[in-house]
Amino acid sequence: MAELTQSNSIEQATLEELSSAIAELQEYRDRLVNETLAAAKKAKVMKGQAQTNLEPTLAKIDAMLEELRQRQATLSTEN
Repeated sequence: MAELTQSNSIEQATLEELSSAIAELQEYRDRLVNETLAAAKKAKVMKGQAQTNLEPTLAKIDAMLEELRQRQATLSTEN
């Protein structure tokens, strides 16, 4: 159900809203990676293990970014 609502929201978003959402989501992704790796280093967890733990979350974020970028490209060509 949330995916349907999310998809409808993306379909109704303006180019400006999509650009903002993409920028914010990319910043969140970068911050998540940096903070997780910094915390792993402090906890003396191997970088590879920390990255492995992050992969499912990063895959979801990357899929969302791709969906937003595709919609942005579609809107750009329509206008």
